[in-house]
Amino acid sequence: MVSLICTLQDHRDDVNWCAFSPTQLATCSADKTVRIYNTQDFSEVPYSPLSGHGYGVHCCCFSACGQYLASCSTDGSTVVWSTDTGEIEAVLEHPGRNPVRVCAFSPDSSHLVSGASDGTLGLWDFPTKTLHRTGAVNDTTMVACSFTPCGQMFVTGSTYGDLRLWDLDMNQLHVEKNTHDLGVTCCCFGPKILSGSGWVQFRLASCGQDSTLKIWTVSRSNTGSCKMQLLHTLTGQSAPVLSCAFSADGQLLVSGSVDKTVTVYDASQGALLYTLNQHERYVTACAFSPSTPLIATGSMDKTVNIWRVEDGHSGHEGKSLPVETATFSCEGRKLLGHSRLLVSDWSEEDVGAWLCEEGLQALVENFKANNIDGAELVSLTKETLASELNIESVGLRSKVLRKVEELKAGCVCTGVPDEYLCPITRELMKDPVIAADGYSYEREAIESWIATKNRSSPMTNLPLQTTLLTPNRTLKMAIGRWRTSQ
Repeated sequence: MVSLICTLQDHRDDVNWCAFSPTQLATCSADKTVRIYNTQDFSEVPYSPLSGHGYGVHCCCFSACGQYLASCSTDGSTVVWSTDTGEIEAVLEHPGRNPVRVCAFSPDSSHLVSGASDGTLGLWDFPTKTLHRTGAVNDTTMVACSFTPCGQMFVTGSTYGDLRLWDLDMNQLHVEKNTHDLGVTCCCFGPKILSGSGWVQFRLASCGQDSTLKIWTVSRSNTGSCKMQLLHTLTGQSAPVLSCAFSADGQLLVSGSVDKTVTVYDASQGALLYTLNQHERYVTACAFSPSTPLIATGSMDKTVNIWRVEDGHSGHEGKSLPVETATFSCEGRKLLGHSRLLVSDWSEEDVGAWLCEEGLQALVENFKANNIDGAELVSLTKETLASELNIESVGLRSKVLRKVEELKAGCVCTGVPDEYLCPITRELMKDPVIAADGYSYEREAIESWIATKNRSSPMTNLPLQTTLLTPNRTLKMAIGRWRTSQ
């Protein structure tokens, strides 16, 4: 059976990805952060959250040993973090600086692949953190990638609906077109390698906008020819399937869907074992632990559920299971009681009260002497903390900035109507403008985007026909009325 043991509620926006190492769980979100938890009790590690990205984080993955974590973002970068300290080890700028949608390590961590919204791929030599090869598929967005368990090939999936097999020299070995109508959303290789006389074979799972989860065999002969063969088409979910993952032994396959369900299948037989109904919105991410019988699922409801898979699953085929009471809870941080919704509206006294509640009492007089109110607080940088506020301790400066980022993320994503948030920054708009794609953005954010992102739409990835921005006065007045009512 499968039972819910914990719900993590720390993210302040959609959860986009979950990844396990043998000892940690990483989750990433549209709130621009990556959070890391110990899998022993699912307490958050001291240096979490990681706040190095300027925009939402789409994907994260651990190296095989768990020493490194990679995360990629709309900001056009893949950041490599140390899981011992939470420090940034490297920032890998994707070719063309387009939004990076997916990243994956090879099983031996010798390579890291990243895929972007313009269809480009970057294959990185991980030990040296240098770009090894590039590739591209025109007129599509790369949204999925996974290495074979041997590490010599990888597969990519795109919004075109095709699956492509590549070698480490970025040669396309095979293209399977129209695998999912309206696009692939995720793909992953199983852990097993099957071999015979003159060939080697792998299992691959893929899911897509056509509401199906498919299991394939991927074969390569000694002569180098490759082929894919469909084994199972699984239809246990009634809406687009957004994520999938094999268990560490390859026996189980989990998927998450727009219909808010999590399904668990017998991967060998393609038989539905469980349907889990606990998330309140789309299930966007799922992952199996490599060392314990645990599943993590992430959702647009901003939560991550941790499930335990018990032995004897084969006796419950296709059942929709009631959720067991959690054996312990991991409550998300709550916003401070004295806080107004918008930090920028805080007075100097509010800032002082917040410092006290965060255990930073020693800084109250310093902040007061420098007239730090809410607007100044959210604008603080490491440089201003050091040069203007004379905070010498590097650790203390980092702690202040981390607390400020948590505060900003928590405040802007709690109770604010989604149409008032800029799609790029996910923050409340002050000067909304309409771009050529018909969407409204914060002026500064879309101007910066246009200057650095090859004039593509942040929402559709299509070229903007013009860079003209029109003030959205109606929306600005609506936001003003809403702020006054809070």
